[in-house]
Amino acid sequence: MDLTDQPTALLPGDVRMPLLGFGTWQATGTEGYEAVLAALDTGYRHLDTATMYGNEREVGRAVQESGLRREDIFITTKLPPDRVGRERETLEASLEALGVDQVDLWLIHWPPSAAESIPMWREVLAARDENLTRTVGVSNYSTAQIDELIQSTEENPAVNQIRWGPMLYDRQRHTELRDRGVVLEGYSPFKTTDLSDPVLTRIAGAHNVSPAQVVLRWHIDHEIVVIPKSVTPERISANFDVFHFSLNAEEMRDIDALAST
Repeated sequence: MDLTDQPTALLPGDVRMPLLGFGTWQATGTEGYEAVLAALDTGYRHLDTATMYGNEREVGRAVQESGLRREDIFITTKLPPDRVGRERETLEASLEALGVDQVDLWLIHWPPSAAESIPMWREVLAARDENLTRTVGVSNYSTAQIDELIQSTEENPAVNQIRWGPMLYDRQRHTELRDRGVVLEGYSPFKTTDLSDPVLTRIAGAHNVSPAQVVLRWHIDHEIVVIPKSVTPERISANFDVFHFSLNAEEMRDIDALAST
């Protein structure tokens, strides 16, 4: 499956971000490199890493050795909040480790202190304006913290990457982000979900898929970006095999309701 065949979210600058990505937290060393290579071989075209993960070099090596064109892979990395005043050098180190001239998305990993928030965001925007990253966003930000960035700079983060899953579903928060033109990207979809829940197992049975696949499809059908992570080839493949079915409105409502049970 090519990048153009996958469902995507449209970010500013006509940047297309695949709704299904491959998370790389804790995927380090040879195991991490092999997992990323397996993911690219499976069909993933969106990779999520971070300075704090300590694996950008392995991710970059897998990209180089995948045989894929750079423009066919969407790469996200993240800036630690303690790098205030060193944003540019941090991104340059990420680019060097990844072996690329530009990332597709650069996120502030966690909100820095209130006094440092706007200066850091301005530096992130400057990196985008210098084409070191195609687009920029944040991670683990509240709506109020996002509003502060917008009010100070008139620049909306393209993405807010937050912990998300059916048991954490918050319609209001999703709406708040969408109203601000911010794409919701969820991480830890399985860690936050009881995969043995009867609702998920019933819907999985109806589609002849696993509950984990239902969770991923639920994100996609909500147009929420999701980045499952695994270093097991079988699971990497299964997590990608979610494009042959979709959930109907009733199934979506039943899964949404898990957050209130």
